[in-house]
Amino acid sequence: QRQLVESGGGLVQPGESLRLSCAASGFTLGHYAIGWFRQAPGKEREGVSCVSSMDGSTIYADSVKGRFTISRDNAKNTVYLQMNGLKPEDTAVYYCAAVEGPLFRLCMVLPSGEYDYWGQGTQVTVSS
Repeated sequence: QRQLVESGGGLVQPGESLRLSCAASGFTLGHYAIGWFRQAPGKEREGVSCVSSMDGSTIYADSVKGRFTISRDNAKNTVYLQMNGLKPEDTAVYYCAAVEGPLFRLCMVLPSGEYDYWGQGTQVTVSS
């Protein structure tokens, strides 16, 4: 079964860090651009970051630049999102999604149906 599985979410205080993982099974993650997205209650889905399958290029939303880092380990078939300096406004369900490599530059803005795979999401809550 081909699927993406996110993990690493949790409850943290402002300023703390979390590392999310997006692990693929049943297919080779290295062939796909991978994006992280988040959705807070009552809000639309927001693109957070994407990493290319080609050269490791990355894209970040302005709201997370300088705080979040996306990386991939193709040998482990996993993509990570290191989140530092977390803020209450980062609270959301975080999802990863895979899209064919050539669509990398559109990774954060494609309609949901254009992605080949979506994970089930992991909750991140930032609260004091």
